[in-house]
Amino acid sequence: MSAEYGIARGTGWVALLQQRIKDNKFDVRVVNASISGDTTSGGLNRFTKLVNEKKPAVVIVELGANDGLRGLPLTSAEKNIFSIINKSKSAGAKVLLIGMQIPPNYGPMYTDQFVAMYKKIAREAKVPLVPFLLEGVADKAEFFQADQLHPTAAAHPQILNNVWPCLLPMISK
Repeated sequence: MSAEYGIARGTGWVALLQQRIKDNKFDVRVVNASISGDTTSGGLNRFTKLVNEKKPAVVIVELGANDGLRGLPLTSAEKNIFSIINKSKSAGAKVLLIGMQIPPNYGPMYTDQFVAMYKKIAREAKVPLVPFLLEGVADKAEFFQADQLHPTAAAHPQILNNVWPCLLPMISK
């Protein structure tokens, strides 16, 4: 979602976030390190270099959906997300975790465990959680591209509205 798959560059929620930050006159620069189709493993592999180069004050972790869509082991996704959070904290950054949900393709047990994974990570890592990035979007077919997985540009303002209340206290201090 954050890599603006299938929509014009600059119309996704991360670009809208940068504009909202500017409109609110916060001295914050947003760096979008998202890669379309990335898994938690790919994110973790790139993360050490990114955190050392960018030295972020806040890290938003929005990963895992592609792991779930591929039916990858959730224990690996959980371990990778924990590693990203721990590396972020070690670098002095605050962390916001973004939860996702997946279609029930792999059965109710996997689907339920996927959702629970984010709650568990947030609780154990003691980081704030946006429970579901696509709240208010997922139930509206008109907000999705033909693949029925990726939101249209019209959905991204709502996605930003889902993230903003949890992020605002982290950047306004």
